[in-house]
Amino acid sequence: MARAKARHILVETEAECLALKEKIEAGADFAEVARAHSLCPSGNQGGLLGEFGPGQMVEEFDKVVFSGEVGKVLGPVRTQFGYHLIEITSRTA
Repeated sequence: MARAKARHILVETEAECLALKEKIEAGADFAEVARAHSLCPSGNQGGLLGEFGPGQMVEEFDKVVFSGEVGKVLGPVRTQFGYHLIEITSRTA
């Protein structure tokens, strides 16, 4: 079964998500941005979500994690929780 490790940043608005993505793409550290801005408790760990399989996260999040490019900052991804930036740190088939 496929497994993935990812980290994410959760914010309320798409605009905030896009602004943080720009910061990260300009060289800001993903973990530091997560600690400073993420609404998810995982922000305290730099956004780390650990390892999980398909179906363990909400559908929109899952779709990105199991089809997106590993190592790239993806998003904004909208879920019922808000807007996410997602970085897939590893994935196995």
